[in-house]
Amino acid sequence: MTDSNAIVTELKKLNHLLHEALPAPAPAPDFSAGIAFRWRAHPHGGYLETVLDISPIRLGDLQGIDRQKTEVRRNTEQFVLGVPANNVLLTGSRGTGKSSLVKAVLNEFSGQGLRVVEVEKHMLQDLSDIVAQLRTRPERFIIYCDDLSFSEADSSYRALKTALDGSMHAGSPNIIIYATSNRRHLLPEYHQDNDMTRTGESGELHPGEVIDDKISLSDRFGLWLTFYPASQDDYLNMAKHWIEHFGLHFTNEARTAALQWAMGRGNRSGRTASQFARDWAGRQQVNPAH
Repeated sequence: MTDSNAIVTELKKLNHLLHEALPAPAPAPDFSAGIAFRWRAHPHGGYLETVLDISPIRLGDLQGIDRQKTEVRRNTEQFVLGVPANNVLLTGSRGTGKSSLVKAVLNEFSGQGLRVVEVEKHMLQDLSDIVAQLRTRPERFIIYCDDLSFSEADSSYRALKTALDGSMHAGSPNIIIYATSNRRHLLPEYHQDNDMTRTGESGELHPGEVIDDKISLSDRFGLWLTFYPASQDDYLNMAKHWIEHFGLHFTNEARTAALQWAMGRGNRSGRTASQFARDWAGRQQVNPAH
């Protein structure tokens, strides 16, 4: 009897140690805590982490991309209203406002129930788990993938292809996908891919299956908008907007400095203009005489 009690005691200790060694269950999402979430990895499956430091950017802050703003706003409004809307792919030059546009429409429509869930590329395999947590919610969710591109050996894009093909939306009308990328096609293309082409009897050149597979992911986005480097006038308007945002006047001196800043960066974009304005405003506060 004594031996049996000792064994039971040791088993209880071992059970306690095992429970302490195991990771805690993934936390349940708190949808009342915010309007944006990030999908995080966890040993027991991923979980939704509330984003508390939401960017305050508004649609009016984005200059020189009026057509893109109009299209994304229209599509997002349709989605929020519960009428048909498309998945969106925003591609083009760095710093031109692709990511900022997604943040701006969130701020525009969050009062109408719009929410954003940011998913990093390497976690796209978890899309089905994410959808399972969102599909019964009353809110409308944009699943947002920033700076999306895939290497030749990366198979996670197939999870995204499956989601975009309609299977997800068939049971999840409250979910849509917005993605940004600096690349027009999300998979790398090589010259040797052309070796997979063939010529039909009529002489028509048919793209090979390798090429078809590489461009098919981009084709699955119904709304595809391209962003271009800003003209000098557009860039100066952006710089003026952000200078005035900091309560300063856009003087000739500031104009010249803005152009020099862009030349130093080798890029004219909204990001460049915003960074210049932040630097200029800080300089003026530290040394108002200059």
